[in-house]
Amino acid sequence: MRMRSEKLDDGVHTPLLPEVEQVEDKTSDEGRSISGAIFNISTGMVGAGIMSMPATFMVLGVIPSFILILIIAFFVDVTVEFLLKYTQSGKSNTYGELMAESFGKFGSIALQVCVMITNFGALIIYLIIIGDVLSGSQAQGSLHLGILQEWFGVHWWNSRASSLLFIVLFVLLPLLLFRHIDSLRHASALSILLAVFFVAICSVMAIYAIWVGKTQRPRLGPDFASGVSFIHLFTTIPIFATAFGCHVTIHPVRAELSRPSDMRSAVRISLVLCVVIYFAVSFFGYLLFGESIMADMLVNFDKISDSLVGRILNNAVRISYAIHLMLVFPVMNYSLRVNVDELLFPNTPGGSVRFLSLTCTLLGFIYLAAIAIPTIWYYFQFNGTTTVMCIMFIFPSSIILRDVHGVSTSRDKILAVLTIVLAVGTSLVAIFSNISDYFCKI
Repeated sequence: MRMRSEKLDDGVHTPLLPEVEQVEDKTSDEGRSISGAIFNISTGMVGAGIMSMPATFMVLGVIPSFILILIIAFFVDVTVEFLLKYTQSGKSNTYGELMAESFGKFGSIALQVCVMITNFGALIIYLIIIGDVLSGSQAQGSLHLGILQEWFGVHWWNSRASSLLFIVLFVLLPLLLFRHIDSLRHASALSILLAVFFVAICSVMAIYAIWVGKTQRPRLGPDFASGVSFIHLFTTIPIFATAFGCHVTIHPVRAELSRPSDMRSAVRISLVLCVVIYFAVSFFGYLLFGESIMADMLVNFDKISDSLVGRILNNAVRISYAIHLMLVFPVMNYSLRVNVDELLFPNTPGGSVRFLSLTCTLLGFIYLAAIAIPTIWYYFQFNGTTTVMCIMFIFPSSIILRDVHGVSTSRDKILAVLTIVLAVGTSLVAIFSNISDYFCKI
Protein backbone atom coordinates (compact mmCIF):
# COMPACT_ATOMS: atom_id res chain seq x y z
CA MET A 1 0.00 0.00 0.00
CA ARG A 2 1.29 3.43 -0.91
CA MET A 3 1.88 5.97 1.86
CA ARG A 4 -0.01 9.26 1.85
CA SER A 5 3.33 11.09 2.15
CA GLU A 6 7.04 10.48 1.83
CA LYS A 7 9.82 12.10 3.82
CA LEU A 8 12.41 13.45 1.44
CA ASP A 9 16.08 14.08 2.25
CA ASP A 10 15.45 17.75 2.98
CA GLY A 11 12.86 16.87 5.59
CA VAL A 12 9.87 18.14 3.59
CA HIS A 13 6.74 16.02 3.65
CA THR A 14 5.14 15.82 0.19
CA PRO A 15 1.48 14.73 0.10
CA LEU A 16 0.85 11.97 -2.42
CA LEU A 17 -2.89 11.37 -2.00
CA PRO A 18 -3.81 13.17 -5.26
CA GLU A 19 -1.41 10.88 -7.11
CA VAL A 20 -3.11 7.79 -5.69
CA GLU A 21 -6.54 9.12 -6.70
CA GLN A 22 -5.32 9.84 -10.21
CA VAL A 23 -4.09 6.26 -10.69
CA GLU A 24 -7.41 4.83 -9.53
CA ASP A 25 -9.45 7.18 -11.75
CA LYS A 26 -7.30 6.36 -14.75
CA THR A 27 -8.02 2.66 -14.40
CA SER A 28 -11.73 3.35 -14.12
CA ASP A 29 -11.76 5.69 -17.10
CA GLU A 30 -9.84 3.18 -19.17
CA GLY A 31 -12.49 0.50 -18.69
CA ARG A 32 -15.27 2.89 -19.61
CA SER A 33 -13.40 4.13 -22.66
CA ILE A 34 -12.86 0.64 -24.11
CA SER A 35 -16.51 -0.30 -23.76
CA GLY A 36 -17.51 3.14 -25.00
CA ALA A 37 -15.31 2.68 -28.07
CA ILE A 38 -17.05 -0.58 -28.95
CA PHE A 39 -20.50 0.93 -28.60
CA ASN A 40 -19.61 4.13 -30.48
CA ILE A 41 -18.06 2.23 -33.41
CA SER A 42 -20.97 -0.21 -33.55
CA THR A 43 -23.47 2.64 -33.39
CA GLY A 44 -21.70 4.33 -36.28
CA MET A 45 -22.25 1.18 -38.35
CA VAL A 46 -25.78 0.16 -37.39
CA GLY A 47 -27.85 2.90 -39.00
CA ALA A 48 -30.60 3.28 -41.53
CA GLY A 49 -28.99 0.82 -43.95
CA ILE A 50 -30.10 -2.10 -41.80
CA MET A 51 -33.66 -1.67 -43.08
CA SER A 52 -32.60 -2.25 -46.69
CA MET A 53 -30.49 -5.32 -46.01
CA PRO A 54 -33.38 -7.85 -45.90
CA ALA A 55 -34.26 -6.83 -49.46
CA THR A 56 -30.75 -7.81 -50.55
CA PHE A 57 -31.44 -11.33 -49.29
CA MET A 58 -34.40 -11.43 -51.66
CA VAL A 59 -32.12 -10.44 -54.56
CA LEU A 60 -29.03 -12.50 -53.76
CA GLY A 61 -30.39 -15.34 -51.67
CA VAL A 62 -29.32 -16.31 -48.16
CA ILE A 63 -25.93 -17.94 -48.80
CA PRO A 64 -24.46 -15.31 -51.20
CA SER A 65 -25.67 -12.52 -48.92
CA PHE A 66 -23.99 -14.02 -45.87
CA ILE A 67 -20.76 -14.56 -47.80
CA LEU A 68 -20.88 -10.96 -49.07
CA ILE A 69 -21.36 -9.66 -45.51
CA LEU A 70 -18.26 -11.54 -44.37
CA ILE A 71 -16.19 -10.35 -47.35
CA ILE A 72 -17.08 -6.69 -46.80
CA ALA A 73 -16.42 -7.02 -43.05
CA PHE A 74 -12.98 -8.46 -43.89
CA PHE A 75 -12.07 -5.55 -46.16
CA VAL A 76 -13.39 -3.06 -43.60
CA ASP A 77 -11.06 -4.62 -41.03
CA VAL A 78 -8.16 -4.41 -43.50
CA THR A 79 -8.70 -0.75 -44.35
CA VAL A 80 -9.16 0.23 -40.69
CA GLU A 81 -5.85 -1.50 -40.01
CA PHE A 82 -4.30 0.64 -42.77
CA LEU A 83 -5.53 3.83 -41.11
CA LEU A 84 -4.38 2.81 -37.63
CA LYS A 85 -0.99 1.68 -38.92
CA TYR A 86 -0.27 5.03 -40.50
CA THR A 87 -1.67 6.90 -37.53
CA GLN A 88 0.85 5.14 -35.28
CA SER A 89 3.73 5.67 -37.73
CA GLY A 90 3.32 9.42 -38.32
CA LYS A 91 2.24 12.53 -36.47
CA SER A 92 -1.27 12.63 -37.91
CA ASN A 93 -4.13 12.14 -35.46
CA THR A 94 -7.16 12.39 -37.77
CA TYR A 95 -8.27 10.83 -41.03
CA GLY A 96 -8.02 14.23 -42.71
CA GLU A 97 -4.46 14.72 -41.50
CA LEU A 98 -3.53 11.32 -42.91
CA MET A 99 -4.90 12.31 -46.31
CA ALA A 100 -3.11 15.67 -46.14
CA GLU A 101 0.13 13.96 -45.16
CA SER A 102 -0.08 11.62 -48.16
CA PHE A 103 -1.73 13.78 -50.84
CA GLY A 104 -1.47 17.35 -49.61
CA LYS A 105 -4.33 19.77 -49.16
CA PHE A 106 -6.24 18.25 -52.08
CA GLY A 107 -6.41 14.89 -50.28
CA SER A 108 -7.68 16.44 -47.07
CA ILE A 109 -10.37 18.44 -48.86
CA ALA A 110 -11.43 15.39 -50.91
CA LEU A 111 -11.97 13.41 -47.71
CA GLN A 112 -13.85 16.22 -46.00
CA VAL A 113 -16.18 16.67 -48.96
CA CYS A 114 -16.91 12.92 -49.10
CA VAL A 115 -17.56 12.76 -45.36
CA MET A 116 -19.84 15.78 -45.43
CA ILE A 117 -21.88 14.43 -48.35
CA THR A 118 -22.14 10.95 -46.81
CA ASN A 119 -22.99 12.00 -43.27
CA PHE A 120 -25.27 14.87 -44.26
CA GLY A 121 -27.32 12.59 -46.50
CA ALA A 122 -27.40 9.82 -43.89
CA LEU A 123 -28.66 12.21 -41.21
CA ILE A 124 -31.41 13.43 -43.56
CA ILE A 125 -32.44 9.82 -44.10
CA TYR A 126 -32.53 9.25 -40.33
CA LEU A 127 -34.95 12.14 -39.85
CA ILE A 128 -37.08 11.03 -42.80
CA ILE A 129 -37.44 7.54 -41.31
CA ILE A 130 -38.21 8.95 -37.86
CA GLY A 131 -40.84 11.14 -39.48
CA ASP A 132 -42.31 8.13 -41.30
CA VAL A 133 -42.55 6.22 -38.03
CA LEU A 134 -44.16 9.06 -36.09
CA SER A 135 -46.28 10.77 -38.75
CA GLY A 136 -46.57 8.30 -41.60
CA SER A 137 -45.76 8.67 -45.29
CA GLN A 138 -47.36 8.45 -48.68
CA ALA A 139 -45.55 6.52 -51.41
CA GLN A 140 -46.81 5.33 -54.79
CA GLY A 141 -50.34 6.43 -53.95
CA SER A 142 -50.44 4.36 -50.76
CA LEU A 143 -50.91 6.10 -47.42
CA HIS A 144 -49.07 4.69 -44.41
CA LEU A 145 -50.13 6.08 -41.04
CA GLY A 146 -47.57 6.82 -38.38
CA ILE A 147 -47.64 5.82 -34.73
CA LEU A 148 -49.01 9.17 -33.56
CA GLN A 149 -51.84 9.16 -36.13
CA GLU A 150 -52.81 5.61 -35.25
CA TRP A 151 -52.99 6.52 -31.57
CA PHE A 152 -54.48 10.02 -31.64
CA GLY A 153 -55.82 10.56 -35.16
CA VAL A 154 -54.59 13.08 -37.72
CA HIS A 155 -53.89 16.54 -36.21
CA TRP A 156 -51.59 19.45 -36.99
CA TRP A 157 -49.39 18.74 -33.96
CA ASN A 158 -48.56 15.19 -35.09
CA SER A 159 -47.76 16.14 -38.68
CA ARG A 160 -44.27 15.40 -40.00
CA ALA A 161 -43.04 18.99 -39.57
CA SER A 162 -44.34 19.31 -36.01
CA SER A 163 -43.24 15.91 -34.72
CA LEU A 164 -39.75 16.22 -36.23
CA LEU A 165 -39.37 19.73 -34.83
CA PHE A 166 -40.12 18.39 -31.34
CA ILE A 167 -37.60 15.55 -31.78
CA VAL A 168 -34.94 17.95 -33.10
CA LEU A 169 -35.30 20.47 -30.26
CA PHE A 170 -35.87 18.22 -27.24
CA VAL A 171 -34.13 14.94 -28.13
CA LEU A 172 -31.39 15.47 -30.71
CA LEU A 173 -30.10 18.94 -29.81
CA PRO A 174 -29.26 18.07 -26.16
CA LEU A 175 -27.26 15.05 -27.36
CA LEU A 176 -25.46 17.11 -30.01
CA LEU A 177 -24.23 19.59 -27.40
CA PHE A 178 -21.76 17.07 -25.95
CA ARG A 179 -18.24 18.19 -26.90
CA HIS A 180 -16.60 14.74 -26.64
CA ILE A 181 -17.72 11.63 -28.47
CA ASP A 182 -16.97 9.44 -25.44
CA SER A 183 -19.76 11.29 -23.61
CA LEU A 184 -22.18 9.53 -25.97
CA ARG A 185 -21.12 6.05 -24.89
CA HIS A 186 -24.25 5.49 -22.79
CA ALA A 187 -26.53 6.63 -25.62
CA SER A 188 -24.57 4.39 -27.99
CA ALA A 189 -24.92 1.43 -25.64
CA LEU A 190 -28.68 1.99 -25.46
CA SER A 191 -28.78 2.27 -29.24
CA ILE A 192 -27.10 -1.12 -29.65
CA LEU A 193 -29.48 -2.64 -27.08
CA LEU A 194 -32.43 -1.30 -29.07
CA ALA A 195 -30.96 -2.83 -32.23
CA VAL A 196 -30.70 -6.16 -30.40
CA PHE A 197 -34.28 -5.68 -29.17
CA PHE A 198 -35.36 -5.05 -32.76
CA VAL A 199 -33.63 -8.27 -33.85
CA ALA A 200 -35.31 -10.18 -31.03
CA ILE A 201 -38.79 -8.96 -31.98
CA CYS A 202 -38.23 -9.79 -35.65
CA SER A 203 -36.99 -13.23 -34.61
CA VAL A 204 -40.04 -13.90 -32.45
CA MET A 205 -42.43 -12.74 -35.17
CA ALA A 206 -40.62 -14.83 -37.79
CA ILE A 207 -40.65 -17.95 -35.61
CA TYR A 208 -44.36 -17.46 -34.91
CA ALA A 209 -45.00 -17.02 -38.64
CA ILE A 210 -43.17 -20.30 -39.28
CA TRP A 211 -45.24 -21.99 -36.57
CA VAL A 212 -48.53 -20.94 -38.15
CA GLY A 213 -47.27 -21.62 -41.67
CA LYS A 214 -47.26 -18.04 -42.96
CA THR A 215 -43.66 -17.88 -44.21
CA GLN A 216 -42.14 -18.74 -47.54
CA ARG A 217 -39.12 -20.95 -47.91
CA PRO A 218 -36.13 -18.61 -48.34
CA ARG A 219 -34.09 -18.89 -51.50
CA LEU A 220 -30.49 -19.92 -50.97
CA GLY A 221 -29.30 -18.23 -54.17
CA PRO A 222 -30.40 -15.60 -56.70
CA ASP A 223 -33.44 -16.28 -58.86
CA PHE A 224 -32.34 -15.46 -62.40
CA ALA A 225 -35.57 -16.94 -63.78
CA SER A 226 -37.55 -14.02 -62.32
CA GLY A 227 -35.77 -11.49 -64.50
CA VAL A 228 -32.91 -10.57 -62.15
CA SER A 229 -29.73 -10.07 -64.17
CA PHE A 230 -26.20 -10.80 -63.01
CA ILE A 231 -25.31 -7.10 -63.23
CA HIS A 232 -28.29 -6.21 -61.03
CA LEU A 233 -26.74 -8.23 -58.20
CA PHE A 234 -23.99 -5.61 -57.88
CA THR A 235 -26.53 -3.03 -56.68
CA THR A 236 -26.66 -4.85 -53.35
CA ILE A 237 -22.97 -4.23 -52.59
CA PRO A 238 -23.39 -0.48 -51.80
CA ILE A 239 -26.11 -1.37 -49.27
CA PHE A 240 -23.78 -3.71 -47.40
CA ALA A 241 -20.81 -1.35 -47.73
CA THR A 242 -22.77 1.60 -46.32
CA ALA A 243 -23.88 -0.54 -43.38
CA PHE A 244 -20.25 -1.09 -42.29
CA GLY A 245 -19.09 2.52 -42.59
CA CYS A 246 -17.13 3.40 -39.44
CA HIS A 247 -13.87 4.88 -40.75
CA VAL A 248 -14.67 8.50 -39.95
CA THR A 249 -15.29 7.66 -36.28
CA ILE A 250 -12.05 5.70 -35.83
CA HIS A 251 -9.77 8.62 -34.96
CA PRO A 252 -12.15 10.53 -32.64
CA VAL A 253 -12.82 7.33 -30.69
CA ARG A 254 -9.13 6.37 -30.63
CA ALA A 255 -8.15 9.81 -29.35
CA GLU A 256 -10.23 9.30 -26.21
CA LEU A 257 -8.96 5.79 -25.44
CA SER A 258 -6.58 5.51 -22.51
CA ARG A 259 -4.66 2.89 -24.47
CA PRO A 260 -4.86 3.52 -28.24
CA SER A 261 -3.55 -0.01 -28.83
CA ASP A 262 -6.96 -1.32 -27.74
CA MET A 263 -8.54 0.21 -30.85
CA ARG A 264 -7.91 -2.86 -33.02
CA SER A 265 -9.75 -5.08 -30.54
CA ALA A 266 -12.61 -2.60 -30.27
CA VAL A 267 -13.02 -2.50 -34.06
CA ARG A 268 -12.99 -6.26 -34.45
CA ILE A 269 -15.50 -6.80 -31.65
CA SER A 270 -17.74 -4.18 -33.26
CA LEU A 271 -17.46 -5.88 -36.65
CA VAL A 272 -18.43 -9.27 -35.19
CA LEU A 273 -21.36 -7.70 -33.33
CA CYS A 274 -22.62 -5.95 -36.46
CA VAL A 275 -22.25 -9.06 -38.64
CA VAL A 276 -24.48 -10.96 -36.21
CA ILE A 277 -27.06 -8.16 -36.08
CA TYR A 278 -27.14 -7.69 -39.87
CA PHE A 279 -27.50 -11.35 -40.68
CA ALA A 280 -30.18 -11.89 -38.02
CA VAL A 281 -32.27 -8.90 -39.13
CA SER A 282 -31.93 -9.79 -42.81
CA PHE A 283 -32.65 -13.49 -42.41
CA PHE A 284 -35.61 -13.17 -40.05
CA GLY A 285 -36.98 -10.21 -41.98
CA TYR A 286 -36.83 -12.26 -45.16
CA LEU A 287 -38.51 -15.18 -43.41
CA LEU A 288 -41.20 -12.88 -42.05
CA PHE A 289 -42.18 -11.11 -45.28
CA GLY A 290 -40.74 -13.34 -48.01
CA GLU A 291 -40.78 -11.99 -51.56
CA SER A 292 -43.03 -9.11 -50.49
CA ILE A 293 -40.20 -7.48 -48.55
CA MET A 294 -39.84 -3.78 -49.32
CA ALA A 295 -36.63 -1.84 -49.88
CA ASP A 296 -37.38 -0.30 -46.47
CA MET A 297 -38.47 -3.24 -44.34
CA LEU A 298 -40.03 -0.87 -41.82
CA VAL A 299 -42.83 -0.20 -44.32
CA ASN A 300 -43.88 -3.84 -43.99
CA PHE A 301 -44.64 -3.29 -40.30
CA ASP A 302 -47.14 -0.48 -40.81
CA LYS A 303 -50.10 -2.78 -41.45
CA ILE A 304 -52.49 -3.03 -38.54
CA SER A 305 -52.70 -6.57 -37.22
CA ASP A 306 -56.01 -8.16 -36.33
CA SER A 307 -54.80 -9.10 -32.86
CA LEU A 308 -53.79 -6.86 -29.95
CA VAL A 309 -50.45 -8.66 -29.60
CA GLY A 310 -49.74 -8.12 -33.28
CA ARG A 311 -50.44 -4.40 -33.03
CA ILE A 312 -48.20 -4.11 -29.97
CA LEU A 313 -45.34 -5.89 -31.73
CA ASN A 314 -45.71 -3.76 -34.87
CA ASN A 315 -45.62 -0.58 -32.81
CA ALA A 316 -42.70 -1.83 -30.70
CA VAL A 317 -40.66 -2.58 -33.83
CA ARG A 318 -41.19 0.88 -35.30
CA ILE A 319 -40.70 2.78 -32.04
CA SER A 320 -37.53 0.91 -31.07
CA TYR A 321 -36.01 1.53 -34.47
CA ALA A 322 -36.93 5.23 -34.41
CA ILE A 323 -35.30 5.65 -30.98
CA HIS A 324 -32.28 3.72 -32.24
CA LEU A 325 -31.85 6.25 -35.06
CA MET A 326 -32.25 9.14 -32.62
CA LEU A 327 -29.30 7.76 -30.65
CA VAL A 328 -27.21 7.03 -33.76
CA PHE A 329 -27.78 10.58 -35.01
CA PRO A 330 -25.33 12.30 -32.57
CA VAL A 331 -22.47 9.93 -33.42
CA MET A 332 -22.86 10.53 -37.16
CA ASN A 333 -23.29 14.26 -36.58
CA TYR A 334 -20.05 14.39 -34.57
CA SER A 335 -17.95 13.43 -37.61
CA LEU A 336 -19.92 15.78 -39.86
CA ARG A 337 -19.43 18.73 -37.51
CA VAL A 338 -15.70 18.07 -37.07
CA ASN A 339 -15.09 17.93 -40.83
CA VAL A 340 -17.16 21.03 -41.56
CA ASP A 341 -15.29 22.88 -38.81
CA GLU A 342 -11.90 21.82 -40.20
CA LEU A 343 -12.90 22.83 -43.73
CA LEU A 344 -14.30 26.25 -42.81
CA PHE A 345 -11.85 27.14 -40.02
CA PRO A 346 -8.51 25.40 -40.72
CA ASN A 347 -5.87 25.72 -38.01
CA THR A 348 -8.16 27.99 -35.97
CA PRO A 349 -9.11 26.96 -32.41
CA GLY A 350 -12.85 26.99 -31.91
CA GLY A 351 -14.80 28.24 -28.93
CA SER A 352 -18.21 27.54 -27.47
CA VAL A 353 -19.95 30.11 -29.68
CA ARG A 354 -18.64 28.56 -32.89
CA PHE A 355 -19.43 25.07 -31.64
CA LEU A 356 -23.03 26.00 -30.80
CA SER A 357 -23.55 27.99 -34.01
CA LEU A 358 -22.23 25.19 -36.21
CA THR A 359 -24.29 22.57 -34.38
CA CYS A 360 -27.55 24.51 -34.70
CA THR A 361 -26.91 25.48 -38.34
CA LEU A 362 -26.24 21.92 -39.47
CA LEU A 363 -29.21 20.58 -37.52
CA GLY A 364 -31.46 23.25 -39.05
CA PHE A 365 -30.42 22.37 -42.60
CA ILE A 366 -30.92 18.66 -41.94
CA TYR A 367 -34.39 19.30 -40.52
CA LEU A 368 -35.47 21.46 -43.49
CA ALA A 369 -34.13 18.88 -45.98
CA ALA A 370 -35.98 16.06 -44.20
CA ILE A 371 -39.22 18.02 -44.45
CA ALA A 372 -38.71 18.98 -48.11
CA ILE A 373 -37.54 15.58 -49.42
CA PRO A 374 -40.25 12.86 -49.36
CA THR A 375 -37.98 9.85 -49.90
CA ILE A 376 -34.36 9.37 -50.93
CA TRP A 377 -33.87 5.60 -50.89
CA TYR A 378 -31.93 5.69 -54.14
CA TYR A 379 -29.42 7.75 -52.19
CA PHE A 380 -28.21 4.55 -50.54
CA GLN A 381 -27.21 3.00 -53.84
CA PHE A 382 -25.71 6.05 -55.54
CA ASN A 383 -23.94 7.32 -52.42
CA GLY A 384 -22.71 3.83 -51.60
CA THR A 385 -21.01 3.60 -54.98
CA THR A 386 -19.27 6.99 -54.74
CA THR A 387 -18.40 8.78 -51.49
CA VAL A 388 -18.82 5.73 -49.24
CA MET A 389 -16.49 3.64 -51.38
CA CYS A 390 -13.90 6.42 -51.30
CA ILE A 391 -14.02 6.85 -47.53
CA MET A 392 -14.06 3.15 -46.66
CA PHE A 393 -11.84 1.52 -49.26
CA ILE A 394 -10.18 3.76 -51.85
CA PHE A 395 -8.68 6.46 -49.59
CA PRO A 396 -7.18 4.09 -46.94
CA SER A 397 -5.72 1.87 -49.65
CA SER A 398 -4.29 4.88 -51.46
CA ILE A 399 -2.53 5.97 -48.27
CA ILE A 400 -0.87 2.55 -48.04
CA LEU A 401 0.21 2.66 -51.69
CA ARG A 402 1.53 6.21 -51.33
CA ASP A 403 3.57 5.03 -48.33
CA VAL A 404 5.12 8.36 -47.35
CA HIS A 405 6.65 6.80 -44.18
CA GLY A 406 7.88 3.63 -45.87
CA VAL A 407 6.07 1.30 -43.46
CA SER A 408 3.82 -0.58 -45.91
CA THR A 409 4.62 -4.25 -46.36
CA SER A 410 4.19 -6.24 -49.56
CA ARG A 411 1.07 -7.80 -48.06
CA ASP A 412 -0.35 -4.35 -47.35
CA LYS A 413 0.22 -3.17 -50.90
CA ILE A 414 -1.28 -6.30 -52.45
CA LEU A 415 -4.39 -5.98 -50.29
CA ALA A 416 -4.57 -2.24 -51.07
CA VAL A 417 -4.49 -2.84 -54.84
CA LEU A 418 -7.08 -5.62 -54.54
CA THR A 419 -9.32 -3.38 -52.43
CA ILE A 420 -9.18 -0.50 -54.92
CA VAL A 421 -9.83 -2.79 -57.92
CA LEU A 422 -12.84 -4.42 -56.25
CA ALA A 423 -14.24 -1.11 -54.97
CA VAL A 424 -13.94 0.71 -58.30
CA GLY A 425 -15.11 -2.27 -60.34
CA THR A 426 -18.21 -3.01 -58.29
CA SER A 427 -19.07 0.69 -58.08
CA LEU A 428 -18.96 1.16 -61.85
CA VAL A 429 -21.10 -1.92 -62.47
CA ALA A 430 -23.62 -0.86 -59.79
CA ILE A 431 -23.84 2.69 -61.19
CA PHE A 432 -24.41 1.32 -64.68
CA SER A 433 -27.15 -1.01 -63.39
CA ASN A 434 -28.88 1.82 -61.47
CA ILE A 435 -28.80 4.17 -64.44
CA SER A 436 -30.14 1.45 -66.72
CA ASP A 437 -33.01 0.70 -64.33
CA TYR A 438 -33.82 4.40 -64.05
CA PHE A 439 -34.10 4.95 -67.80
CA CYS A 440 -36.06 1.74 -68.26
CA LYS A 441 -38.74 3.10 -65.89
CA ILE A 442 -39.10 6.38 -67.78
